[in-house]
Amino acid sequence: MSRVKRGVTAHARHKKVLKLARGFMGRSSKCFRPALERLEKSWQYAYRDRRVKKRKFRALWIQRINAVVRSAGMKYSTFIDGLKKSDISVDRKMLAKLALEQPSVFEKFIVKSKKALEL
Repeated sequence: MSRVKRGVTAHARHKKVLKLARGFMGRSSKCFRPALERLEKSWQYAYRDRRVKKRKFRALWIQRINAVVRSAGMKYSTFIDGLKKSDISVDRKMLAKLALEQPSVFEKFIVKSKKALEL
């Protein structure tokens, strides 16, 4: 039976890992073992933060809506409650965009929300 020399496969795998680890600090970008450990950790962070990103953006949209709504003399929660009672379903991303880019249109949402709460 012939002997299997694994140098080519191992070298290719090490090269692949080190290429992905470019930009890491210190030995983490030069040596295989620490590079692999850092890489695995970076993949964990990436997986986690893809979900955290969604949370952070939603929080940002809510803060932007709240800032504009408070200047009109309402709270964010009462504004959203009024929108739900008037059967307006616009997501927070669009509301935040309207609040920044088209305040006149957003003002109409505020008026509708206030009317729904009065009834």
